[in-house]
Amino acid sequence: MSDLSCALQIPDDWPGYPLDLFTSPEHYCEDLECVYIPHGVIMDRTERLARNIMDDLGDHDIVVLCVLKGGYQFCADLVDCIKVLCRHSNKTLPMRVDFIRLKSYLNDQSTEDLHIEGAENLSVLSGKNVLIVEAIVDTGKTMKTLLDHVEAFSPKMIKVAGLLVKRVPSGTGYLPDYVGFEIPNRFVVGYALDYNEYFRDLNHICVISDRGKQKYKI
Repeated sequence: MSDLSCALQIPDDWPGYPLDLFTSPEHYCEDLECVYIPHGVIMDRTERLARNIMDDLGDHDIVVLCVLKGGYQFCADLVDCIKVLCRHSNKTLPMRVDFIRLKSYLNDQSTEDLHIEGAENLSVLSGKNVLIVEAIVDTGKTMKTLLDHVEAFSPKMIKVAGLLVKRVPSGTGYLPDYVGFEIPNRFVVGYALDYNEYFRDLNHICVISDRGKQKYKI
């Protein structure tokens, strides 16, 4: 595990940016409080994580295990950044990409009921170097469960890249090996992060408003 000294830390009192300074889908105009992390900042940070991963894992074959659905955009951009680095480096990082789907949220609350889909295909991880790519880690319980599950397939090595880590009082203390941002305990959407399947079509990471929570609640 890493520490958070290498993560970009967003303070608890960070108000975000006004929505009218950025472009976002008109259908969400009343459903968001602010732009919390602009898309350009996400991309710059992802490029830095790709470089760190390349420095650590270069010249090893790896299996990138993308955690769906929220991790798909981060994973795609991270893999693209690594591919660019491979074209301009003496190191190489051959990759194959597999997918697993986790679901542990109902509305804006994480539940104890964790569903893992795609787990039956993880025998391909045996003896491999695995990089798990996840969009967000909050309590750490979901990731700990996934790590236990993946370890059962006897991979050679497991590393985890998480775009966001939340500061939550109920956290287990688990930290990914590579962290993009450490954020306060606020419910964020966009950049493939959803609220009941909405908001994945936002480029920026935003804070959902109370109106948005009520509008899309199930």
